Amino acid sequence: MNASSPPSGRPAGGPAAVFEAPSASGRIVLLTTSHRVAPGLLSWPAWQALRTADQVLCADGAHPQLPYLRDAGLTVEETSPTAEGLVAACEGGRTVVVVATGEGEPALTDGLARLAGSGRVAMPELELLPASYDLPGARLLDLVQVMDRIRAECPWSSRQTHRGLAKYAVEESYELVEAIEDGDRDELREELGDVLLQVVFHARIAEEDAESPFSVDDVAGTIVAKLIHRHPHVFGDATATTPEEVKAHWLRTKADEKRRESVTDGVPLHQPGLALAAKLVARARTAGLDVPLPTADGIGAVGTGPGDTGAEDEDTEGKDAGGRDARGTGAGGIGYELLALAARAESEGVDPEAALRAAARAYRDAIRAAEGVAG
Repeated sequence: MNASSPPSGRPAGGPAAVFEAPSASGRIVLLTTSHRVAPGLLSWPAWQALRTADQVLCADGAHPQLPYLRDAGLTVEETSPTAEGLVAACEGGRTVVVVATGEGEPALTDGLARLAGSGRVAMPELELLPASYDLPGARLLDLVQVMDRIRAECPWSSRQTHRGLAKYAVEESYELVEAIEDGDRDELREELGDVLLQVVFHARIAEEDAESPFSVDDVAGTIVAKLIHRHPHVFGDATATTPEEVKAHWLRTKADEKRRESVTDGVPLHQPGLALAAKLVARARTAGLDVPLPTADGIGAVGTGPGDTGAEDEDTEGKDAGGRDARGTGAGGIGYELLALAARAESEGVDPEAALRAAARAYRDAIRAAEGVAG
């Protein structure tokens, strides 16, 4: 049985009674520990129970706590008691502590429950005492351990590289976005796990790099340091009372960290086109740069910079004196038109990728309706 923290993330106020019974018949303490907490780090009530017990039992001779209990001067008997034998051991007001195995003690606890329910046996006091418990995020340790074993033993996973896995990071990210936009909570939880797997998988691969290895702990340490540095209003003496002030802190500290020559540095050019266009427009606007949007003929469009989409002149914009489309046709012309739309979306606080996905979904629904396909 693995002890875990209660919903509040804190240990309960004290040992939780499993069954109510007179203490004159003795006391049975089922001591649970978490394998995610270093052996020997037990709560003070647990150490008190162990030191005052008349007998300490454990069915698992390889239990990680046993060496530490014995180092502390405790005698631990390696045995698997039955419910009847345990009750008998408590006669005369004795206290017996059972150190639970990793699987818990289902046979023992079921047997004790049957005895208590029969009403024919004077039951000792029965307590469940968490000796160690999980803090929030403890299951991440399980993920790291599982990934480590998979990397070592799986024929497919052991051969993967950063480059080979890159496409899966993109796919999982899109599936996460879809779960968010669909409002499906079960899918959201699952897709968050799939994205987390990509992080842990890449970190595990990185450990094997001959020239510049790093681990998942290094990854976590880097993001922790970054978050603390970029939130001086939380971890330092700075003050921020509005989202705008928080963003200002973030941008200022990020600029100090990166020391970039251009506001476009660090913008990934392989991201989807609309997102890329909106990001560049946002960077220019944040930097206070009034850069007209380019057109297919290579001339900056007047009034189409980040702060002005020129919507009021859309009837004449981009046309020559004869009224012909000066922006060109084909991929080039359409690309500049999309750039202008992305700039307009950014200026209105709209995510162009999300807006286009919503429109595309509406079109998909219309196609399915025309086909007579339900849903």
